[in-house]
Amino acid sequence: MRFEAPTSPEDAASLLAATDNARVLAGGTDLLVRLRAGQVEPEMIVDIKRIAGIDAITSEDGGWRIGAGVSCAAMGEHDALGADYPGVVEGAELIGSTQVQGRCTMIGNLCNAGPAADSVPAMVAAGAIAHVVGPKGTREAPVFEIPVSPGKTSLAKGEFIASVYLPPRGARGGDAYLRFIPRTEMDIAAVGCAVNLSLADDGTVEKASVVLGAVGPKVIEAAEAAAALIGTTCDDTALAACAEAATAAATPIDDKRGTVEFRKDVTGVLARRAARIAYTRAKGETS
Repeated sequence: MRFEAPTSPEDAASLLAATDNARVLAGGTDLLVRLRAGQVEPEMIVDIKRIAGIDAITSEDGGWRIGAGVSCAAMGEHDALGADYPGVVEGAELIGSTQVQGRCTMIGNLCNAGPAADSVPAMVAAGAIAHVVGPKGTREAPVFEIPVSPGKTSLAKGEFIASVYLPPRGARGGDAYLRFIPRTEMDIAAVGCAVNLSLADDGTVEKASVVLGAVGPKVIEAAEAAAALIGTTCDDTALAACAEAATAAATPIDDKRGTVEFRKDVTGVLARRAARIAYTRAKGETS
């Protein structure tokens, strides 16, 4: 096995393109486990942590750029990022244990393309954009387009995500992420839900996004659930309509973490709760 630690995105992309069986190492919390279990045997590991800025959280054009090497713990410790996007940070901070948090990365979680990835719904709800580097140059892609099916992404050979950009929050915006797990801690989500809202001057919802995780082969944008909130103050009627639409949008399977019926019902419950929290945050109140 060959190990490379390039110092530029271009060199990393060239190395990844040079073999049909290369893996990116950022946090390594999934890759190393799979290596030790014999689940993967890459010809090359490309460690991207030495690329300048890859581990930085930076303010950019009113939004936030988060490098592929930024640990979830670092996101949780960044007060300004947490103030703008508490839901995104909440999702990232649910990945693994305290020890794992110091190494795992939100972008690694995205690139694993797991349907139950905790960080992805809130990123999608926020309209996050992935900065993709490849042998043919760079491109921007909505985070929603990165996972295509369990374990598979839309990244072409040689491409990797160098950073994710969260757009400007706005003065009256708020988000939230909630999940249900069978155990109390350190489990994979049976259902996840992120809600992102922007309010008009009169306190009504102007823009909304409701995104579901773990109830389909990839994240689901529940457009009708979001539409149920627009023009309202997230009153009980609006929240009930949102919950009903989210339940209808969910397409879970029966597995050891829950039945289809149970997981669809929980989807509605989480959508209602996350919408209420996001609305409270958008008003500048404590959730």
